Amino acid sequence: FLDIQMPGFDGFEVVRNLQVDDMPLVIFVTAFDQFAIKAFEIHAVDYILKPADTEHLSRALAHAKESIRDKKANTDKQKLINAISEITGKKPSIMEEWLDSEDGIPKHYPEKITIKDDRKITLLPIREIDWVDAAGDYMCIHATGKIHIVRTTMKQLENQLDPVIFQRIHRSTIVNLNRVKEIISHINGEYNLVLNGDVELKMSRSYKDKLQHFL
Repeated sequence: FLDIQMPGFDGFEVVRNLQVDDMPLVIFVTAFDQFAIKAFEIHAVDYILKPADTEHLSRALAHAKESIRDKKANTDKQKLINAISEITGKKPSIMEEWLDSEDGIPKHYPEKITIKDDRKITLLPIREIDWVDAAGDYMCIHATGKIHIVRTTMKQLENQLDPVIFQRIHRSTIVNLNRVKEIISHINGEYNLVLNGDVELKMSRSYKDKLQHFL
């Protein structure tokens, strides 16, 4: 298991400096998704994003054991396509088109959010979200007049939302830019945003640089 950024050597330098005939299998565990292609170019077994979950770690170990036991010889390109397809959630056929293009792999944002409520699972289209606010360890997602409760952090939810459409305006609030119809300024340097349906949200002074996204 190797991280990418480490003191002294980074993970790729460690692999390059392993002077052995029978290379060990390498699984990268890192917070940086932008190095996935480079990792598989040096034949990494898997690429796990932090925070690592038990299921993905177990799956990576199973892949490594299978490779050792069966000596399967998938092509390097196909390994790369399958692994990054799993990371991004895109079909392998789409991944192959991206890999063959000059533009490379774009940042992927899901089209839906999965919301679990007892035995019910709701697939909420992200485009329907009006705004989000935090309530302790839960996020309240306001969409089409309904409130959906999700157990997650503000940061984790923010990472699923396209910043071209969604911006954080407060420590505990994210808003859909397309829903904002008015911006009201106050003498204390704060702003209020009025959304469709006349919902009024406070934009704190520390986030006022986000105004450029509304104009």
